[in-house]
Amino acid sequence: MTTTHHLPGWVPWPDDIARHYRQQGFWQGIPLHQLIAQHAGQQPERTALVCGERRFTYHDLEYLIERTARGLVALGIGPQDRVVVQLPNIAEFFITCFALFRIGAIPVFALPAHRQAEITHFCQLSDARAYVIRDRDSGFDYRQLARQVGAAAPALHHVIVVGDAAEFVAWDSLPDQQDDTTLPPPPPASDVAFLQLSGGSTGLPKLIPRTHDDYLYSVRASAELCQLDQHSVYLCALPAAHNFPLSSPGTFGIFHAGGCVVLARQPTPEHCFPLIENEKVTVTALVPPLALLWLDAARKRRDDLSSLQLLQVGGARFSAEAAARVQPILRCRLQQVFGMAEGLVNYTCADDDDFLLHNTQGRPLSPADEIRIVDDDDQPVAAGESGHLLTRGPYTIRGYYRASEHNLRAFTADGFYRTGDIVRQLPSGHLVVEGRAKDQINRGGDKVAAEEIENYLLAHPAVHDVALVAMPDACLGEKSCAFVIPSGARPRSIELLTFLRERGVAQYKIPDRIEFVEQFPKTSVGKVNKRALREQIARQLAPATTE
Repeated sequence: MTTTHHLPGWVPWPDDIARHYRQQGFWQGIPLHQLIAQHAGQQPERTALVCGERRFTYHDLEYLIERTARGLVALGIGPQDRVVVQLPNIAEFFITCFALFRIGAIPVFALPAHRQAEITHFCQLSDARAYVIRDRDSGFDYRQLARQVGAAAPALHHVIVVGDAAEFVAWDSLPDQQDDTTLPPPPPASDVAFLQLSGGSTGLPKLIPRTHDDYLYSVRASAELCQLDQHSVYLCALPAAHNFPLSSPGTFGIFHAGGCVVLARQPTPEHCFPLIENEKVTVTALVPPLALLWLDAARKRRDDLSSLQLLQVGGARFSAEAAARVQPILRCRLQQVFGMAEGLVNYTCADDDDFLLHNTQGRPLSPADEIRIVDDDDQPVAAGESGHLLTRGPYTIRGYYRASEHNLRAFTADGFYRTGDIVRQLPSGHLVVEGRAKDQINRGGDKVAAEEIENYLLAHPAVHDVALVAMPDACLGEKSCAFVIPSGARPRSIELLTFLRERGVAQYKIPDRIEFVEQFPKTSVGKVNKRALREQIARQLAPATTE
């Protein structure tokens, strides 16, 4: 019998609610490593994963997962140990994650774009024992990043490198360290399986604890709704650690169904279209800016995309005009997906009419998803009116990891998560996303917390005050503009941007534009009026964007 480990800093579901979810069959007591293991036994020779020239059957994956798990245990990594995993779209990402699931260790899913500020924060907050990286990727040396992080994260014992490890542990050497190593019992499904990253609206990202039970329910239900089976071939074009391509239904949904995952190193049409043709891809997922690029490229290229049956678009709102172009150009079905790493996910469905498909972001996945749409005083709005989206359910967390004070604001007393989204609900149950209430810029699906970047800029001696706001962009939907009040002589914009880069801020968080002003507009209660600043920059940009 396995023992449930209550990870310190994790907020579990109340016992009576957890018992109800189990009785209703939402939670089935199956740990995530079984996604691969079950098919390794049932269909061992079926292709599970394609990574460039490398092809892995389910048997291959299970064999490598177990050998890697033994190597990790030999290093001293065990149940509940946190391991920051920052890998691009390569097979080692999945082998590492499922090996950690098998031994009950907890991956912390970082993204390839994160740099020193974010990785140090993740390692410190989680007390990470290990950090898994690629040696170099897209011109960036992650080993140098690991050296910087290691100096500030005393709990970090091991850096494991795919490729040239330099002074660190080579990922390929893990199986060599496993002599006579005994694996611990598999973790109970009620344990925290991994920590994901929040979009972040109040500084650096929060960590989101997902259990095997709740995540596998979301994966299983999503795979069933999207009608995945063993013949499904999923192109993972977005970063593999993102929640959208991981579970909606994503790569994990494909593994659940016994299908095949094809990894794309770049999401561009030039890279992905040949993969769709050669691997007979049936489903993939994109954020709106990429979907627009694909639509434009499909008119010019001559790749055979006829195998593609379903294009999912999510991460940010997809315009109705663009949505209507998907089927005529790509000759496949569109599915809009609106969700969050904290839990709730919504889908449009095959039987939705064109209006719902093009103009809404879908309906909640689960019959147990509870939705509230409320005003600023937490009172329900009238039917069809816009308001703040609150939710709770069998796969929506009850609190962020080690964030007790923030949780008091982010969750209601009865466990509803304040998503920060402004939505309205149609009589059909479909949600229409109107915008964000949180102080956050959605830069083509990458979330930028205004407060985080403002705090960095305020550390510059030439900055008296700063306000970061969203500005419209035809491709990404939103970009970021920093309004800066100088302290004395006005600095050059390049000086401020270099200042941010030197502090290890991820590139997508660097302001796209800087505007110097003498003062900020204020609200009636004396706060910075960011709405007025957004309107101001939109007016400035309008002449340049009007044809």
